Amino acid sequence: MPFTDDHKIITSSADCQVRLSQILENGSVETKRLSRHQGRVHSLAVEPGSPYVFYSCGEDGFIQHYDLRSCSATKLFFCSSYAAENNRSPSIWLNSVVIDPRNPNYFAVGGADAYARVYDIRKYQANASTKEGSPVNTFCPNHLIKSDNVHITALAYSNTSELLVSYNDELIYLFQRNVGLGPNPLSPPSEETEKMTESRVYSGHRNSRTVKGVNFFGPNDDYVISGSDCGHIFIWKKKGGELIRMMVGDRHIVNQLESHPSIPLLATCGLEKNIKLWAPSAKDITPLPENFQEIMESNKQGSEDHSRVSFTPDVIMHVLSLHRRQAHVYIERRYNSEDIESDEEENDEREAYLLGFSDGDPPEDGENSRECIIS
Repeated sequence: MPFTDDHKIITSSADCQVRLSQILENGSVETKRLSRHQGRVHSLAVEPGSPYVFYSCGEDGFIQHYDLRSCSATKLFFCSSYAAENNRSPSIWLNSVVIDPRNPNYFAVGGADAYARVYDIRKYQANASTKEGSPVNTFCPNHLIKSDNVHITALAYSNTSELLVSYNDELIYLFQRNVGLGPNPLSPPSEETEKMTESRVYSGHRNSRTVKGVNFFGPNDDYVISGSDCGHIFIWKKKGGELIRMMVGDRHIVNQLESHPSIPLLATCGLEKNIKLWAPSAKDITPLPENFQEIMESNKQGSEDHSRVSFTPDVIMHVLSLHRRQAHVYIERRYNSEDIESDEEENDEREAYLLGFSDGDPPEDGENSRECIIS
């Protein structure tokens, strides 16, 4: 949390909990649970400049509001899908919540459908856990309105309140402030509205196999950055959408990217067991890789092939539930084997891989595992 001398840390995870960790003067850490969601908690958003206030969202579709001065959580509302006009379905899972830095009264959420919704916290001060949220604005590319085979994996606000939206098996779109579809995105738009709501597009990456983040980079948010299933970090110019850099960020997939608030430093993570820090160091501009066209075409082809197969959220959750059960059975069988000590070591390594806090993979021949340089 800001302005806490880096002594307060908030976390969320697949155990459905939001927790507060406090680093004490002697170096020890105390943690306590602030709240629970009925499902995995995918995103936290801290109110800019506040050491107390933040939000969470998760697979239960609820938005929760926190104030560390009272150590309490308030369920604001649940988010539902626009299944058809004037007909809302039950709550949908949420992947991302972000706060407008220019006006922290507004926050946006995105999840298991094509619409990014913006809400006003001033309408939800009381506990409204049984109520459905009512957005003040919604954003969606015109061609994805009423689409049921895409969902949002990540959102990001710029310093000028532009909203960046990353879609699964689709592209990244930038929407200007206050130029949305209104509270009801299913209302037939006029030609003028369609022109006003046209968004800038960023392409070349692939967002399919995991939940990808998206972000701005640079002191004036001049760049857009994203990970990809191909293991590269993609950097585009925000203005015009030109791809200017592709860097290998992971041997498998790059998932999340976060920039430092005041210096040109970038942190990324993926499926490898480490977090990489990147800083510009070269005097000359490095060109795109020689095979960048082939990489982008492969990403495009993979997204198109995958988009032909669509699954409902219920089917996806059923498959994930089966996967978790199989994992528990596997672990129990291993603990019942004779070599318990060996199994504990293997389980520790596996858990470290999942949590991302191990020492990392050994470097390949000639590779320095500590050297992460943007040139």
